[in-house]
Amino acid sequence: MADESNQAEGQKISRYGWYALTLVSAAQCMSLLDRQILSILANDIRTDLNIGNAEIGLLYGTVFALFYALFSLPLGRLVDGWIRTRLLAICLTFWSFFAGLSAFASGFALLAISRLGVGIGEGATQPAANSIIFDALPKSRRGLGMAGLAVGLALGLGLSMALGGIVAHEWNLAFPDGSGPLGFSGWQAAFFIAALPGFPLAYLIWKLREPVRGGMDGIVTPPDPAPFRASADLLGSVVPCTNWYYLWRRDAGRDQWLTNLAGLLVILGVAYGLVRWAQGFSPRPPLELWGLQLDAHWMQWGVIAFGAFVVLNLFQSFKLTDRPAYHVILSPSLILLMLVGGLQTAINYGVMGFTPTMLITKFGLSPAETGLQFGLLSAALGVAGPLIAGPLSDWLTKRMGGKGMVWLMLGSLTVSPFCGLWAYSAETVIDFYLRFSLYSIILTLWLPPAYALMLGLVLPRMRGITFSTYMIIQTLLGLGIGPYLVGIVADKNGGDIAGAIMSVNVVAPFIVLLLLVVLVRYRRDEATIIDRARLGGEDI
Repeated sequence: MADESNQAEGQKISRYGWYALTLVSAAQCMSLLDRQILSILANDIRTDLNIGNAEIGLLYGTVFALFYALFSLPLGRLVDGWIRTRLLAICLTFWSFFAGLSAFASGFALLAISRLGVGIGEGATQPAANSIIFDALPKSRRGLGMAGLAVGLALGLGLSMALGGIVAHEWNLAFPDGSGPLGFSGWQAAFFIAALPGFPLAYLIWKLREPVRGGMDGIVTPPDPAPFRASADLLGSVVPCTNWYYLWRRDAGRDQWLTNLAGLLVILGVAYGLVRWAQGFSPRPPLELWGLQLDAHWMQWGVIAFGAFVVLNLFQSFKLTDRPAYHVILSPSLILLMLVGGLQTAINYGVMGFTPTMLITKFGLSPAETGLQFGLLSAALGVAGPLIAGPLSDWLTKRMGGKGMVWLMLGSLTVSPFCGLWAYSAETVIDFYLRFSLYSIILTLWLPPAYALMLGLVLPRMRGITFSTYMIIQTLLGLGIGPYLVGIVADKNGGDIAGAIMSVNVVAPFIVLLLLVVLVRYRRDEATIIDRARLGGEDI
């Protein structure tokens, strides 16, 4: 009886745990609010700035994705070595400033810079949030913790559309000639107002007590003596050009140099081929950026090539500087889960980036109606899905181990594409909302188990950099490609947004295939974490 009582006590979430979960979930909410609000404002921005769907895809996805992915790496390394609560507070302040800067954009260039700044600041959000939750909650309640973070994301998604649509609509009614404060139009006012809550939230997170790193796992991690130097070195070792200096400084062998240069040539060749394909598929007029005429497709695939080379440099850096992390992170299950997350995120961002535009153009809703109706519906569904998935993940884990969570992901991501095709073929807005509700509930079941599975495959000290590695892969595949592909398909097909949104489901069969491999591999990779870390020289 005493053992059962102690076990139950060890599974309880403390008051500190609940408070920490609330604050980091609120940071997740602000992250999605400031990132996603562009989708509901896209029509007004496109009209004011005279740009197309492909350019909206660049702003919503690619420009943001590059800097979000790149800076998530050094910031993720800082998560593993510095005070996570302070880092998250600083980054929240930084991106809130740049989110507000969007309000002052009168052309593509400043709006691109503001998206760039939001991307940099948000780079620490998910690595820090996940690392804090893993050290603030008992091991048996991490599924619930991941669900709490997913609820924050869902609320941010819903609020971005509701707030953006209503503020823009009401502002334009009140100041139809742009005579309001600071000369803002409706979409500019929406950006400004959405950025404001981030500043007081950053103060509360700054005051939050830092949890003991690894305490919940019984593997307490000693302080990092030089986290900022390690973070700067990681950034330098992955950025093109400076990476060669770090290869030289670290006495990389001939094989490392050949791999790096051959990989760069392959990446550039593939990117060039994709540019030529995109130019033929959906030609776009050049963009004006700081007096230069730039092709949107060159910008898109240049960014993706840059990011792919960063990923190659990252794994080479692991091999030269942190062999335990190299051996642990480069496990089949973990890499395949990262690819699954990236491909599924391409679908998710393609759907959520353009669904508000589809509702406006196909069903004739106003931005305010779209923001209120679809925003609140998305928020409610986004909360319901993780609240089902979190406890369900914990229940399956108790009975089947990690494979139970893999089965949950597999079921969700096998069924969801069919529900999506059914939803986006609806002929009335009410019919769409009813069908979308089922689609969204099923679709959101994958996220909490995916995060718990990935972070359960590494040591506590590696969680920040592991999640940052995942974020760059997920961001490049998902946010960097999904909205752009929907945009060019829509431009090609005369503005058929619903058909363009569903076109990204072409990746669904690959997702299912990868998860089937994970189902076979997961237990083996989970059981060998410590052995692989020791193989790399970790003293455990």
